[in-house]
Amino acid sequence: MPEIYVSTDVETDGPVAGKHSMLSIGSAALAPDMAMLSTFSANLETLPGSVPDSRTAAWWLTQPQAWSVCRRNLESPRDAMTRYVAWLKALPGKPVFVAYPTAFDFPFVYWYLAEFAGENPFGYSAIDIKTYSMALMRKPYRMCGKRSMPAEWLDPVPHTHVALDDAIEQGRLFCNMLKANRMVG
Repeated sequence: MPEIYVSTDVETDGPVAGKHSMLSIGSAALAPDMAMLSTFSANLETLPGSVPDSRTAAWWLTQPQAWSVCRRNLESPRDAMTRYVAWLKALPGKPVFVAYPTAFDFPFVYWYLAEFAGENPFGYSAIDIKTYSMALMRKPYRMCGKRSMPAEWLDPVPHTHVALDDAIEQGRLFCNMLKANRMVG
């Protein structure tokens, strides 16, 4: 089965999965040649008894449009993650989690899948885009942010802090990096 790169972005009300709530999830399933196979998005109800992180709440005040988008059409975490697992299993290949940064997004997705769906179709298959850029650029990790990446890796798509928009943007970045690494013909 081919690998399907599932670029994923989450929006949360704090930095710690399980303590804080995942407010929204967006995933774009991409083939290595950047063909968009499918997308998934959901806005989630907050966890019972959870309290938003004060710094994250202050940051959300600077993003009123993105906040408004992630608070529409809320689903229970169980319903959203059950739909997510079904979506992942319907992809035409093995899903590989891709994010920027994976260290933030993957713990939320992993915890929510374990807690509400009882399974994780990714296993531990996860790629961090910034780490991959470090390998391609042959520079220290902290010198490999988007500002230092080659222009041809960055498509002119907005970073809106809407989970699905950002997942698509970051997935395109990852596929451009794959192309630069000559993994794609």
